Amino acid sequence: MLTRLSAILTFLIATIAVAPAQAMLPAVLPPVPAVPAASDAPVAMLVDLSSGQVLHARNADRRFMPASVTKVMTLYLAFELIEAGRLDPAQIFEMSPLIAQEWRRTGSTMFLEAGERVRVDDLLLGIANVSANDGAAVLAEGQAGSVPAWTLAMNRTAQALGMSNSYFASPNGWPDEGRTFTTARDLVTLARALIARHPDKFGYYIGRSGFDYKGIAQINHDPMIGQVAGADGIKTGFTNEAGFSYLGTAQRNGQRLALVLAGVENGRLRGRLARSYIEWGFAAFERRRLFDPGAVVGQARVQDGAARRVALVARGPVNVNLQRGNTGPLRATIHYDGPLRAPLAAGAQVAMLEVTAPGMAPANIPLFTSEAVEAAGPIDRIINAFAGLFS
Repeated sequence: MLTRLSAILTFLIATIAVAPAQAMLPAVLPPVPAVPAASDAPVAMLVDLSSGQVLHARNADRRFMPASVTKVMTLYLAFELIEAGRLDPAQIFEMSPLIAQEWRRTGSTMFLEAGERVRVDDLLLGIANVSANDGAAVLAEGQAGSVPAWTLAMNRTAQALGMSNSYFASPNGWPDEGRTFTTARDLVTLARALIARHPDKFGYYIGRSGFDYKGIAQINHDPMIGQVAGADGIKTGFTNEAGFSYLGTAQRNGQRLALVLAGVENGRLRGRLARSYIEWGFAAFERRRLFDPGAVVGQARVQDGAARRVALVARGPVNVNLQRGNTGPLRATIHYDGPLRAPLAAGAQVAMLEVTAPGMAPANIPLFTSEAVEAAGPIDRIINAFAGLFS
């Protein structure tokens, strides 16, 4: 029977946290922008995607209508299908009479006409950068055969990602009396998967300043692109019933922050809040390097394996964010369901490293096996049983 195991790491984390903090902090801390007020942004969340650390959250699990931010799930599903060989950017889909009747010139548009043939590549660019409702519907019907079949795939994909508080009733987020909903936490999960699984497609399709199709040039209304250093999109949303929402990200010096805002009163306020909030995230915290890339973070016990323990490593460097002036000690804990059962493949995610400090939201970093562990043979079992008498 598996039991929950935790290993408390007592290596030099306290020293690492305190000494550099006192040495590096200036005598007078520079002012940093404040997080948005609850009256301005009822739902707000800022997360460091590299560490999983929540820098600030308000109503992160409250459901809201995402409006056009829904299209991020359509983009993610399309990227997954391209990766699986079931969708090709060079494919051409046609705007059917049914789709034209419902979506021609409805809301944000690529100005597609009934019977018009359009490449998937252009549909994705239109969806990502000018929020094309018609483009999302043409893509959905073209790939899945119908819009309901596409939204079924959207919801299956969301559940597979762990977006347990989300449901999508359309490919574009058009008002549907609240049938489409999500949460800030789920949108951060989606953003993390989008960037981690499809970095090339994310870089190519998302975050452009605009899109010119058929000689009609439109701008991207993302409030951070071209305004905030390192900003690269992701998606704005607005309907009368949902208000103004935003899912965005920015990267500086290897650190990527993801931002969610929802329920904002107007677009101008949304833009101001987004820029202020992301700047606060970069300015109000100091990043601390705890482990270099490839460093062994700890070990996990192994049952019925050729080895009794396996070393655990992170995918890259392990960094955490401490609010400026915080000199409290750090505590790191490895959590895993164990002992792990052999055989284990190299690079398998088997544990989480949780790093905490007074006044700091936990950072949660996935840990992976550094090498494979084969199942124990007869001799290994004897050696392990004998070693267990002395451990």
